[in-house]
Amino acid sequence: MLFEQRLREGLHDGSITLAFRRWRRPQVVAGHHYRTGSDMVRAEAIDQVTPAEITRTQARAAGYPDVAALVGDLRGDPELPLYRIRFRRLDEPDPRDTLAATATLTGAEAASIAARLARMDAASRRGPWTAAILAQIAEKPAVSSEFLAEAIGWERAEFKVHVRRLKALGLTISLDVGYRLSPRGQAYLASAAAAER
Repeated sequence: MLFEQRLREGLHDGSITLAFRRWRRPQVVAGHHYRTGSDMVRAEAIDQVTPAEITRTQARAAGYPDVAALVGDLRGDPELPLYRIRFRRLDEPDPRDTLAATATLTGAEAASIAARLARMDAASRRGPWTAAILAQIAEKPAVSSEFLAEAIGWERAEFKVHVRRLKALGLTISLDVGYRLSPRGQAYLASAAAAER
């Protein structure tokens, strides 16, 4: 689920606890945790509703002054089912941030990362890519993804998807512009270089 800026801010400060979406099928699961871009939230409940069932209280909990404003702002085909999602902000860090901050790795941890990267390389239709992109980010921190993607002949959108996979392993950190290696990413590259000696 995409959390637009208005929703992110409201979830963060507690003024928003509900979201409404038109989906062919639900894109969130009750009980699961989601990243908004600034916080972690838990989807407490998801229910299919009709616009006529939305109350003014619910519209306000979704950050709108009234039901008409909420319904008028809904995106998607009006024929699609409408879902009401109740969120709760979690007072815990993004697990990726905690993982990324790890500056030392055991041999077993480095081997586990290497195995995960090898599986990602093997599954890619592009062939091995993880080492090249990690090295590129290490050499060019804070450089726009547009230029990084162009340098290796990739489309920007595809490049960013691949970097997100490295971020999920705690190896990279997204900046306002570009990326940098996380302490964990630096530790992994140092370990990999030592193993090659």
